[in-house]
Amino acid sequence: MTHGDAPTELTFRAFQSLIRERYYATDAARGAPGTFMWLIEEVGELATALQDNAPGKSPTAEQRANLEEEFADVIAWLTTLANIAGVDLASALRKYTDRDGVEGVKD
Repeated sequence: MTHGDAPTELTFRAFQSLIRERYYATDAARGAPGTFMWLIEEVGELATALQDNAPGKSPTAEQRANLEEEFADVIAWLTTLANIAGVDLASALRKYTDRDGVEGVKD
């Protein structure tokens, strides 16, 4: 997103709105189960891209670009699923931004 000539950060709320505007009709018709399957397929593609870019390997520029693309795809499909389920991701993420939210680290 840009504001004049200066780029602006994309918020989760703005991204979720953009995904809703562009894809909601198709996504809602597919439903949550079908959309969840697309999300899982993208998670699998991300897993492969992570292996290609693992420490100790020398990934190509194409492999690095693919890694970024797969992260974006997973976020987009997760956002699509949230739209279908009526979940506001910006509100849900407060769990991680509020001081009284999640504490500690999972093993």
